[in-house]
Amino acid sequence: MAGNNHGHTTAAWTGVTICFIGFLVAGAAVVIAQPMLMWVGVAVCLLGGVVGKAMSMAGLGQPHEARKKS
Repeated sequence: MAGNNHGHTTAAWTGVTICFIGFLVAGAAVVIAQPMLMWVGVAVCLLGGVVGKAMSMAGLGQPHEARKKS
């Protein structure tokens, strides 16, 4: 497992950070009973996945050679 570089990329960190912010917004919205804000948080969370995938496709993810070794 020490030789695996899974998730240690700019694309992964950016996607997870955006998704985490969306999760925090949605969680706070549930606590303060704001359904519209909760859906905004869900949308931000989904946006994190799209941004992470787009960054990976742009070359900021794990190189293809590293994927084949795993």
